[in-house]
Amino acid sequence: MDTVTLEPSLYTVKAVLILDNDGERLYAKYYDGTYPSVKEQKAFEKNIFSKTHRTDSEIALLEGLTVVYKSNIDLFFYVIGSSHENEVIILERRDWKPLMH
Repeated sequence: MDTVTLEPSLYTVKAVLILDNDGERLYAKYYDGTYPSVKEQKAFEKNIFSKTHRTDSEIALLEGLTVVYKSNIDLFFYVIGSSHENEVIILERRDWKPLMH
């Protein structure tokens, strides 16, 4: 039986988002074709915000994707990776400190 070993790479991050406290897009960068149109991207952003803006956790599994997020007063920062990705690796790809100060 063949097993596939998934090595970390720059392609582990599918998207980086910054949303305001109403869930509106301030910044969005998608790195693959998971959500090819702006309409699909905004629908995903609305869904992700509605599921995360009132929680204290920092990791979620939504729409088959691993979502690592952080909020600071009225901004929400999201880094999205595939569902098989380890959230620690995703966190290493995004240093929150420059964004939080």
